[in-house]
Amino acid sequence: MYLYHFGLQELPFTLTPNTNFFLGLSPHNEALAVLMTALKTGEGFIKVVGEVGTGKTLLCRKLLNEIPEHFVTAYIPNPYLNPNELRRAVAVELGVKQAQRMSVQLLTQRIQDKLLELHQKGHSVVLILDEAQALPEESLEALRLFTNLETETRKLLQVVLFAQPELDERLGQSEFRQLRQRITFSYQLRAMNEEEVQHYIQHRMKVAGYKGAELFSKAVIKKITKVSNGIPRLVNILCHKMLMLAYGQGQYQMTKKHLQAAIEDTEGVSYKPLSLTYLAVVMIVLTSLVSVIYWSGVSL
Repeated sequence: MYLYHFGLQELPFTLTPNTNFFLGLSPHNEALAVLMTALKTGEGFIKVVGEVGTGKTLLCRKLLNEIPEHFVTAYIPNPYLNPNELRRAVAVELGVKQAQRMSVQLLTQRIQDKLLELHQKGHSVVLILDEAQALPEESLEALRLFTNLETETRKLLQVVLFAQPELDERLGQSEFRQLRQRITFSYQLRAMNEEEVQHYIQHRMKVAGYKGAELFSKAVIKKITKVSNGIPRLVNILCHKMLMLAYGQGQYQMTKKHLQAAIEDTEGVSYKPLSLTYLAVVMIVLTSLVSVIYWSGVSL
């Protein structure tokens, strides 16, 4: 593709959550700090909410990679599971043998036994769910019941939820008030500002092996920030398409024309060019209004 053209070793703007490209911007550093602090307290639920494309899955992978060694993690990337499936998924992650064949009652007992065993060995157990807004209602209640497993001094299981804002809407309902009260730490993951977008683009290009002059001017980055609303996923898509266009034209500097073409080919951006027909209609309306105001003034 364009790797050789720009002297890259790998694609800098892929959508896969590669932690090698993780950049410690303020929102992600703050979220990690909240997560680590909350996990050390050993209490209840921890929730990280962010819009689509703000980097929740990448943050989740970063947490899994950097969590202290005494933690045992159970990671469920797709929690669209009924309560029985959720219990079995947790049991499998914790290493409970023959989890798929047990009755629900026996499975629950084995999970508790496993948690007690890990606790006695000095481990803390963390259940991490990505895309938690997809949890069915019954499974949310089952999740709450999991945290009832405890000793006299601490919970046997902590739960970290990474989710879209829809989860907050669901938790706002009265039937989930018990679960909502158990969320002891929460963080709202925000989008990037213009300065962060610039740093983000430069960082990913550098990690991918780029060593030349800046390809993206401040003016182009300003517009990228505006049309993407600072959402990392949209920034990645736009930058990837711009690099492809520049490569196809044999150019090395990203221009506003490259960005405009990328915008027109991308769903979800907040800006679309006005068509000539639309502009013509607007001009006709404005001209008519000016004429009306002018002749009204004359008649007066």
